[in-house]
Amino acid sequence: MKKRPNPQTIFPISGYDSLTYVKPTIKNPNIIVGDFTYFSDKDFESHVLHHYDFNNDKLIIGKFCQIAAGVNFIMNGANHQMNCVTTFPFYIFEGWDQEIPPQSEMPLKGDTIIGNDVWIGQNATILPGVQIGDGAIIGMNSVVGSNVAPYTIVAGNPAKQIRKRFDDELIQILEKLQWWNKSVEEINNLIPILTCSDLSKVKEELRQLL
Repeated sequence: MKKRPNPQTIFPISGYDSLTYVKPTIKNPNIIVGDFTYFSDKDFESHVLHHYDFNNDKLIIGKFCQIAAGVNFIMNGANHQMNCVTTFPFYIFEGWDQEIPPQSEMPLKGDTIIGNDVWIGQNATILPGVQIGDGAIIGMNSVVGSNVAPYTIVAGNPAKQIRKRFDDELIQILEKLQWWNKSVEEINNLIPILTCSDLSKVKEELRQLL
């Protein structure tokens, strides 16, 4: 019997332990990851940096994302107060008489949200509060400090738009289709068109599915 894809498998490639499905490895409730998103390394949570409980910020990643080795997600705890004379965070160290500042005084950027089917290249850094749309591609070594539109390629430091992956009509079709929310069986049936490089054919066939 053919083996069925299982999003709860930690090592989804038989005999290869340097790539993991992220979801079954997560322990922090403020890191939420969708099915079949993989990381080309182990210990994904060690790449979510400055993620302190008192900020209560979340890292939310969709389904079928591809996250290369060395990618880091910088969370809001990395941001220091810049509305005071000093940026030194006395409150996190023992022995100093400063209470944790109220969130209204902190430069919090909100949750970091990554869409579905996003490819993040090796050693990229995602800064706090960034939202990356479905189907986007982040070039290797990029530093992403602002939002990325769906199906857009960005690269550089700071990351800037290189181009859209497809024309607006195909992007709209893909956003409406949301293939990543379909069942394993439906996705298996869609693989020939999802992996086809003839985009005119892809557009025509996907139109019929809406």
